[in-house]
Amino acid sequence: MDDLFKTMSISASGMKAQGVRLRVISENMANVNSLPTKPGESPYQRKVTLFKNKLDRELGANTVNVHQVRPDKSEFKMRFDPNHPAADANGYVQTPNVNTLVEMMNMKDAQRSYERNVKAIKASKDMIGKTLGLLR
Repeated sequence: MDDLFKTMSISASGMKAQGVRLRVISENMANVNSLPTKPGESPYQRKVTLFKNKLDRELGANTVNVHQVRPDKSEFKMRFDPNHPAADANGYVQTPNVNTLVEMMNMKDAQRSYERNVKAIKASKDMIGKTLGLLR
């Protein structure tokens, strides 16, 4: 039964990590139109979530954790808008490096991973219940 509790803990760590990923994706989507306000300023810079396996010594198993949330180093897009206050000498404004299609795909992937972890916890919980039922 100890292994079932380990499974639940591992899945819970996956849910927590995917929850952070979903919050970062949501922030990216919310800032897709966040432009600079003055020339020389940068627009919102997309963020990415990096995961890392970590040995949980108490559990005796590897769990997944958020290693870091860091800025995406890809280049900003440019949009011609000579009337914008942040436009350069050529009339271009930098726009965020957020691609809504990519963010939606990442969101769907994170959601599916979260749901799979929920199912694993539910299955472990059901097995624990059945085991306890057999012992009665």
